[in-house]
Amino acid sequence: MPSRLKASLMRIAQAIPVVVGVVIISFLLTRALPGDPAVYFAGASADEASIAEVRESLGLDKPLIQQFFLYTGDLLQGNLGNSLSSGQPVLTDLAKRLPASLELTLTALILSCAIAIPLGVLAATRPGSMIDHICRVLVTAGVSLPTFFTGIVLIYVFYYLLGWAPSPLGRLDFIYISPDQVTGFYLIEAALAGDFEPWLGAVKQLILPATTLALFTLAPLARMTRAAMLTALGSDFIRTARAAGLSDGKILYGYAFRNAILPVITTLGMVFSFSLGANVLVEKVFAWPGIGSYAVEALVVSDYAAVQGFVLAMALLFVALNLVIDLAYTLIDPRIGFDAR
Repeated sequence: MPSRLKASLMRIAQAIPVVVGVVIISFLLTRALPGDPAVYFAGASADEASIAEVRESLGLDKPLIQQFFLYTGDLLQGNLGNSLSSGQPVLTDLAKRLPASLELTLTALILSCAIAIPLGVLAATRPGSMIDHICRVLVTAGVSLPTFFTGIVLIYVFYYLLGWAPSPLGRLDFIYISPDQVTGFYLIEAALAGDFEPWLGAVKQLILPATTLALFTLAPLARMTRAAMLTALGSDFIRTARAAGLSDGKILYGYAFRNAILPVITTLGMVFSFSLGANVLVEKVFAWPGIGSYAVEALVVSDYAAVQGFVLAMALLFVALNLVIDLAYTLIDPRIGFDAR
């Protein structure tokens, strides 16, 4: 077996206890939440007998340990349960909503990387300059301004005052027909179908929420890029490269940036995993039908299966993302191997 494949399998095996812990903790925390789903779904005018009947039909009358083993038994069969809110299997709901969140998050990360990484490099090579001050201001603003406030301001300016943006009501305006659902990514599906009116409509709907999320995610990326580049540019091997007469471009991009990119990739992975599950405020402001809003709606009504399914999906994505980052490390710098980490 190749060493890289063996190491990857070892990483996956090490993640199993983490996933098991997530399953246990999410199960216990959902049961500790205030509210009773049986009371909610029985209705405000229901009597105790009706509530008890609903609780029995939901399986909530059983002891907690028995509920846990029933849940894990279904989980091992690939069954995440049924959502009480939608009446659909949780796996179906997540598969339907995850592409919307991924499309928003990936677009925001591409936009933030296109701004934050060059800005961080320029700020590190010109400390104390106007570019460095702009970088500091953007980082401070990105960290300080709540995403819902930024989103509301963008809607007020570009939709209400200027009229440049479409109404912030989902992924596609009502005048367009949604593309056939294959991947769940509207931009990809509309482009593959050659139907560029819905594609342009999806882009217009995506601009404001992606910008809102990008302003939040570019702050840690720009800060880490600047700090990593400053550390790399102050290293002994950079002074040796300058003494050897190498060009500034070779020193900056061939040596300094290549060494500084590793912590930036780590930060990018953390930002991606965090923003995918925590962009609920952006989704709520723009009525974006993603998994963040799905989780909040499930929490409000104490929809245990939906909440547990969301937490488990985020945990699996985080584990997969960490594995991808480890593989990216070995591709960028061959000196770094799985055994050394």
